[in-house]
Amino acid sequence: METPDNATPAEETVDETAEELTGIAAQDWATASAEPQYRAAVVDLLGALAYGELAAFERLAEDAKLAPTLADKAELAKMASAEFHHFEQLRNRLTAVDAEPTAAMEPFAKALDDFHRQTAPSDWLEGLVKAYVGDSIASDFYREVAARLDSDTRGLVLSVLDDTGHGNFAVEKVRAAIEADPRVGGRLALWARRLMGEALSQAQRVVAERDALSTMLVGGVADGFDLAEVGRMFSRITEAHTKRMAALGLAA
Repeated sequence: METPDNATPAEETVDETAEELTGIAAQDWATASAEPQYRAAVVDLLGALAYGELAAFERLAEDAKLAPTLADKAELAKMASAEFHHFEQLRNRLTAVDAEPTAAMEPFAKALDDFHRQTAPSDWLEGLVKAYVGDSIASDFYREVAARLDSDTRGLVLSVLDDTGHGNFAVEKVRAAIEADPRVGGRLALWARRLMGEALSQAQRVVAERDALSTMLVGGVADGFDLAEVGRMFSRITEAHTKRMAALGLAA
């Protein structure tokens, strides 16, 4: 799952929290997982992430078919391989905590499949914007959650959110296309705004349908979250989105 090189507000949240870890965030998995509801929330989270990585692999492999050059096709293939490696890490972790990976992913498959079906790119540039904007929104969300996880789970989540190189690649290609034809910018800006709305809608849907996960977000088993903080979290995600749009040369 891709994230840009420069720190976003969500990334800064993790860094700041790391200095003052309390509650579950200060515990390891062996200690924190003694709470059944927390364990269920983490299995949900890892399941959602794992399916997201698997879907990203499939999408990048499919987008490679739209690549205008052989070099671009190879670049996307490399990124797809990185996404599959992330999936394997998550699948192995689910197995290690005695959770069946397929069962953990299944509840999130329809929402993610619906998102990808509703936001299927019509060309190469739309595919790049989707990977950069859509995946980064998801990464920001997971980074926010990671700040409240036990140390073992937090480390894994952050590692699979490492940039696969798609951020810089997408920015370079999209900015070059807009420079060559400024009219492209307006179309891609509308596309990115649609992606933002769809991504947030699907994230809210997933959380609402999973009791353990929603409880973790609004202040049950996860220290420090409450409804007001959830609102601030989505504000930070929106702010990061605006910065990415600027990096692409698009109006938010």
